[in-house]
Amino acid sequence: MEVKKRKRLKLRYLNLPQDLKELNIQQCEVLCREIRSTLIKTVSKNGGHLASNLGVVELTMAIHRVFDSPDDRIVWDVGHQSYTHKILTGRYERFDSIRTENGISGFTKPDESEHDAFISGHSSVSISAAYGMAQAMKLCGSENYAVAVTGDGALTGGEIYEALNNAGKTNTNLVIIVNHNDMSISRNVGSLAKYLMSVRNTRKYLKTKQAVEKVLVKTPVVGKPVAKILKGSKNTVKSTVYRKNYNTTIFEDLGFIYLGPVDGHNLSELEEVLYTARSYKRPVVVHVNTVKGKGYEPAEKNPGEFHGISKFDIMTGNPEVSSSDCYSTCFGRELVRLASEDENICAVTAAMKYGTGLQYFATEFKDRFFDVGIAEQHAVTFSAGLASMGKIPVFAVYSTFLQRAVDQLIHDVSIGKNHIVLGIDRAGVVGEDGETHHGVFDVSILLPVPNTVVYSPSCYDELKMCMKAAIYDCDGLACVRYPRGNDSTEFDKSQLNTDYTFTEKDGADILLVTYGRIYDELYKAVNQLNDCGIKCDMLKLTRIIPVNEAVFEKTAKYKKIVFFEEGFLKGGVAEHFGNRIYDKGFGGKYYTKGITEYVKQASVASILQKLGLDTSSMVKFVKEISEQSDEN
Repeated sequence: MEVKKRKRLKLRYLNLPQDLKELNIQQCEVLCREIRSTLIKTVSKNGGHLASNLGVVELTMAIHRVFDSPDDRIVWDVGHQSYTHKILTGRYERFDSIRTENGISGFTKPDESEHDAFISGHSSVSISAAYGMAQAMKLCGSENYAVAVTGDGALTGGEIYEALNNAGKTNTNLVIIVNHNDMSISRNVGSLAKYLMSVRNTRKYLKTKQAVEKVLVKTPVVGKPVAKILKGSKNTVKSTVYRKNYNTTIFEDLGFIYLGPVDGHNLSELEEVLYTARSYKRPVVVHVNTVKGKGYEPAEKNPGEFHGISKFDIMTGNPEVSSSDCYSTCFGRELVRLASEDENICAVTAAMKYGTGLQYFATEFKDRFFDVGIAEQHAVTFSAGLASMGKIPVFAVYSTFLQRAVDQLIHDVSIGKNHIVLGIDRAGVVGEDGETHHGVFDVSILLPVPNTVVYSPSCYDELKMCMKAAIYDCDGLACVRYPRGNDSTEFDKSQLNTDYTFTEKDGADILLVTYGRIYDELYKAVNQLNDCGIKCDMLKLTRIIPVNEAVFEKTAKYKKIVFFEEGFLKGGVAEHFGNRIYDKGFGGKYYTKGITEYVKQASVASILQKLGLDTSSMVKFVKEISEQSDEN
């Protein structure tokens, strides 16, 4: 196929990524414009991560032109910036299905494509994974490369520094691309760095340098000394000019070759520096400057708002659903109200100020607001340190990211008896982000930890009540978990509290139990069941760890109990509840509905239906068990 002869160059005509290497720079720039248009059009319909992907279009193109995926392994950190990578690796025709049920994932996923080298839904893991791949290829005698694409955000995560420290002084084909899309470089320093790069980091210069050194080394008597002098002179110039003005980089101190910074939207410069990087045959860091939201004005002006966004109108950039009405916003505003009355309350985030609703706190109480970067482990121990000095730290964190700080929760908070509050955002299934982002493990993780209290409110008003209880009525680790999205509940809110609520009917021999968001589904299910003549009592747990012992005393009279849990059943509240009721003498039958395996991306409504946790599924399940004889 002769790509260069095509009158109209379109992504759909190409065999990707192979055909990219046949194109010239101008043709690639045409494709970059088409890619940006595709990204904006698709994300406006499906939601997703837009700003970060618009910023790496040229970088992704250059990577696939210089390296040979899948033989060269490309690891994206975080995988949500891999949309262009997906388009360029044979998934253009399916790209409109991204983040939809049965569609392609919004993150890299090895079982989706051989070009997705590693799953990467969480940040700061790319260098560890890529270094492992580089060592494995070396052991197998392969000369292929492992390429880690990371960024200034991921560099706030501690795991990256463990990997850098381990990999820098090795002899592996590892290339680390640092995508810098936040901090600007001053004019003088930037100009000097680019000038030095243009002299030192071109393929022509490198080939000439290597050729001269090769000849000199082979020259008798004077060759090696001259080569050594020349090499020393170059290093002297670099140390006196480059380092003096631009400072020594941490990468060089750790043993890496450092190249850059380079314009991340200039394909020629990008390819030049990447070819140089692969020629070293040792660990190299390439520093690339990009603009988040590049090519779409609303995203360039507000990259934070277009980081992860719902469906939006392309012409205006306005999202279809306002983020002003959601659990995160309710949490953030209530925390401001409480903090206005108590100067000991502090707020902590791990680079998710807007995602967790803490932007209001950051504005009102700057001195008491702490953004520690993508460092959940540090955030927990830092919070424990604040608590040890009499402060009341509230760490707002997505459930899926809290998984990274389990040791700190146990060792630094629970054992140390330090009172910190966790606002566990995105608890339960989250929809289109898929397996790596569902908040379905936090309960199983927290349940066995001593001195821990966990609240799971079912509406905004209950969320506010639980926040106050977690801050003032608890010692040790206190958690409030709440879902993604807004409160559209219909259940009767006359009995809201922070413990539990029984709704009983005369003659009912079936008890239905749940907590959190899906209580509203259960409430509607019970109304439908009553209309069908099936009497059921309801138990809504608000404090799910520990469950009030009085609850278990009330279960003995029922013939059948069903526990619906929006979380993993193994190690969850349903399992614990079942063990306790049998300990208390329950002689009936106990059923559970919940999660038993990883959940793929789909809408929240579709996921709940598949799990049997929506209203109609609950009604169907209870009808089935009500028809079973007690002996079965």
